[in-house]
Amino acid sequence: MRRRDFITILSGMAATQAIRPCAVRAGTSPKRPIIGIPTFFGPTKIGRTFYDQFQQGLQDLGYDLDRDLDIQLRSANADWDRLPAVEEEILRLKPDVIYAFATLEAIAARRATSTIPIVCAALADAVHLGLIASEARPGGNVTGIEPYVAGLPAKLIELAREILPGASAVGLLTNSKDPKGAAQTPELEAAGQAAGLTIVAADANRPEDIEGALRELSNKRVDAVIVLQTGMFVINSPQLATSALAMRLPTVYGYREQVIAGGLISYGVDLRWCYHRSAHFVDKILHGARPGDLPIEFPTQFPLTVNIRTAKELGLTIPPTLLARADEMIE
Repeated sequence: MRRRDFITILSGMAATQAIRPCAVRAGTSPKRPIIGIPTFFGPTKIGRTFYDQFQQGLQDLGYDLDRDLDIQLRSANADWDRLPAVEEEILRLKPDVIYAFATLEAIAARRATSTIPIVCAALADAVHLGLIASEARPGGNVTGIEPYVAGLPAKLIELAREILPGASAVGLLTNSKDPKGAAQTPELEAAGQAAGLTIVAADANRPEDIEGALRELSNKRVDAVIVLQTGMFVINSPQLATSALAMRLPTVYGYREQVIAGGLISYGVDLRWCYHRSAHFVDKILHGARPGDLPIEFPTQFPLTVNIRTAKELGLTIPPTLLARADEMIE
């Protein structure tokens, strides 16, 4: 291993001919391409970080965000029942591209339209969910980045055992309403059982469920908790980390943002790269490419992040061999 609220919705003036070539008569301006962004979650600091990466990706490709694009965001504010209505609001804007932050929004967008291009920065299990025909040739109107890599959840089991070699029971904090979580649970359960561990799961589908689910795992005396890689758990990382620490539960994650927020350790893809890179898909589509012809891309770097401060508060000693592999240490 190698070392190592998005609430400013932009309004701009005129689109450049480089984005949408067209004849422009004197005194007129071409229509700016519209990027519609439906999001399940409301404004959060972590969400803003990802949105900023997407914006930076567009700017690095030469876009002047105040002039070239009309970016429109609509939020369901974490209301499951409102997400379809948010998608309909986006469709009424007649966007050139729908930008989905994660699988949850991509599924809702795909249900709403089979023709408008959809770019997703964090797809998961996309073939099984019917979003694409294959990673090499998506074939429909959905494409993007797939940060879920088969085998990664099992690595989290290995991390839990490395930090707590005497562990006998590991908890899973699941999020069954997020389609991204479904494929992870059986893989984690199988890996845990193969390692001789007892696996205990507790489900949380709303932010207010998190503390109760962690309490359930604590009452069942798990040695550590593996948190599934879903949007709700990322967005609510500070709350999750605070509750877990109060219950003396070591936490293992798939994303560094959760460790920066106070979790113990993470191993997985760098979501910042995913959101930055997703701008390339939007750019290609605005220049005429069809989403079904744009192959899904996968991250190639998997940072290991350790929160030394949290380890000390939990009374844990991180093995030197693990620290030597860490790409990032929070102190």
